Amino acid sequence: MSRVGPDSTQGHRPATVGVRTDAGPGAVELCGPQEPATGPALLDAVRVRLAETGAEPTPARVAAALRSQGRLLGDRAVLRVVQTLRSEMVGTGPLEPLLADPEVTDVLVTGPEQVWVDRGDGLERTGIRFPDAASVRRLAQRLATSTGRRLDDARPWVDARLPDGTRMHAVLPPVAVGATCLSLRVVRPRAFRLDELIAAGTVPPGGDRLLGAILNARLSFLVSGGTGSGNPEPSSRHP
Repeated sequence: MSRVGPDSTQGHRPATVGVRTDAGPGAVELCGPQEPATGPALLDAVRVRLAETGAEPTPARVAAALRSQGRLLGDRAVLRVVQTLRSEMVGTGPLEPLLADPEVTDVLVTGPEQVWVDRGDGLERTGIRFPDAASVRRLAQRLATSTGRRLDDARPWVDARLPDGTRMHAVLPPVAVGATCLSLRVVRPRAFRLDELIAAGTVPPGGDRLLGAILNARLSFLVSGGTGSGNPEPSSRHP
């Protein structure tokens, strides 16, 4: 990749990059010399530029889009922008590290600075931030589109299942108050064996024999449980 930075143009003061330490990969803030709050605006301009050409956000193309905005950034800064744009286009943006955490069962977004997770002990607020409310809306709409569903002002809510099995619920304003609300229920691929459930105390003494008899007789049965307990998708079977 060609070098873009302070040494590429003499007499031109390059843009600087400020990265919020409490934010995820989708919340990179790009700042010009006299413009400390132009991060979202610059990212939007790069998005528009790439959309006009239909180009994938490769480092070279992002650098060219930045130059078209009169910005010269170093290689590391360009790569941060590439990571941000790619995560918005194909991933889950700043939510990516939360969904990759094996302990997380639910991710809830109620505003650009209100991102919550549940690791089995109730909701806890995280340090993840979105650049603005529009970023939350774009993410929710893109995820809905990936499932073949519609999410817009005419259809401001959606329930769907993402390709990886994650369950999604999203609501747009004005149905949602203030900002887009997004809920993601993570489905973990691991299934617990019956003996593991017994050891964990999930199945009471003697319950394994009852469950075994029900399964062997191929009887219908109902599984119930609290939110986040995994009751919609029972996967354990009697050995």
